[in-house]
Amino acid sequence: MANRHLARSIVLQTLFEWDTTHASDTEVQSILARNISEFGGDDVDHPFTDQLLDGVLAKKEDIDLVLAKAAPEWPLDRIAPVDRNILRLGLYELLFADRTQVPAKVAINEAIELAKTFGGDSSGRFVNGVLGAVYKELGEPGKDDTGEKRVKREELPLEKMGGAIVYSKHDGQYYLALVHDVFGHWTLSKGHIEEDATLEAGVARIIKEELGLAAQVEGQVGENEYIASHPEKGKVRKHVWFFLASSTFEPLALKKSGGLDDAKWFRLQDIIDLNFYDDMLPIVTAAVQKLLDHASSHA
Repeated sequence: MANRHLARSIVLQTLFEWDTTHASDTEVQSILARNISEFGGDDVDHPFTDQLLDGVLAKKEDIDLVLAKAAPEWPLDRIAPVDRNILRLGLYELLFADRTQVPAKVAINEAIELAKTFGGDSSGRFVNGVLGAVYKELGEPGKDDTGEKRVKREELPLEKMGGAIVYSKHDGQYYLALVHDVFGHWTLSKGHIEEDATLEAGVARIIKEELGLAAQVEGQVGENEYIASHPEKGKVRKHVWFFLASSTFEPLALKKSGGLDDAKWFRLQDIIDLNFYDDMLPIVTAAVQKLLDHASSHA
């Protein structure tokens, strides 16, 4: 059977040369052919190699946005070229590959092995941290969690965050303002609130910065907590308090950073078909029920 690990190694070397020499997308095909001839032989899965390279190049913009979110303290130009392209390769397989062919854990483990082979002393740990952060954001279950890890949960560094379900009433209907992230999910505005005087003040600031709305923060509708992997800090505990917040119905001015690529108003009846994270569904459901109860009491 053709060797897919070898194929990934050849694609990585091709991406490295393409990146560091600023080769065109046309030239990259010649680089790939040369690398296959030099390093591959008959054992290379040619269709897989072509698909992998074409996929990374086609999704490069999306992948780099995800990378910026997962490693905010490491701008792309500060990441070593070999690590940068290992991450692009790993993120492509983690986010866009067929999960039945490349399970998430396989994508991560293959990238780590490439980092150990081609990167520096800390490359494996760095790649593991970044891909682990994305894996958690995708909502994948922590299949390897043990009782010992759960006991130590409270010892992890805590990051306090606030989020909001922003609503507005327009033409007799309720609308929700949702943001879309580069992982392909519609979700809620949220951000860090450690420096704010109150939870409500922090949430109001986040809404203003992220959506351009001057919102009135109302009651809390829920909270959740999850473990995320930071490429430098390691595992951290993120606790998020979610509030209902009202605003006038006006165009949204999305702050395109932190992995967000769109923001829209949705009627309540239209959100049922949206792709939400599993842990966001109870929060959104609770907020919608509050709005419906309020509408019924004033009918």
